[in-house]
Amino acid sequence: MGRLGPLEIIIIAAVVLILFGRGKISNLMGEVGKGITAFKRGVKDGSAEAAEAASAAVEAVKDVTPESEKDKV
Repeated sequence: MGRLGPLEIIIIAAVVLILFGRGKISNLMGEVGKGITAFKRGVKDGSAEAAEAASAAVEAVKDVTPESEKDKV
């Protein structure tokens, strides 16, 4: 109970194809593909922005010695 065999999957696919038609399913899959591509692009851009922010933070933290202390050295 709960397991789908190959025959059940074929029957479900046939019913979905009959209900929605080939054109709508094709358009839906195209939109899903575009969504996945946009998601991957967003993750990549977000990772790049995070890396830039991290490197900028490291640059800002490198020298924290006050100016008055630098003159004494």
